[in-house]
Amino acid sequence: MKFTTKTEYGLICLVYLAQHQGGKPLTAKEIVADESYSIAFIEKILQALRKAALVEAHHGVQGGYTLAKPPSEITFKAIVEALEGSTFEVFCEPENREKIVCTHLSSCGVKTIWQQTKQVLDNFFDSVTLESLMKSSPTVMLHNKEKAS
Repeated sequence: MKFTTKTEYGLICLVYLAQHQGGKPLTAKEIVADESYSIAFIEKILQALRKAALVEAHHGVQGGYTLAKPPSEITFKAIVEALEGSTFEVFCEPENREKIVCTHLSSCGVKTIWQQTKQVLDNFFDSVTLESLMKSSPTVMLHNKEKAS
């Protein structure tokens, strides 16, 4: 299991949107104002989050992004799936067989452990919400909170 910068940046964007929930929609540029992220990359991330119904896009002069649902209803699993495709890839599953050639598929002794690993991760990630991430990890909070200290 390996998460990319796409998931890291996506989490940062979602935390920022959650911190400003109830306010006006925020543009990608506003969300990462003090970061050195590519705005084009952030826009792609926000579009993937929109497609997964985690954020809403608002158009026009006052346009930008808002959370599509409360932070308590946005799970880490949903975020990872929106940005990475899955939480853990069981590479010997039928949908992944094109990526790897395994000659021991019928007598595999480790397939079960990969399936169980995915299940454990999915259950755990489904129990972690954006709201709980915000409450339990103040170091995840963005630049505006840190500058206020």
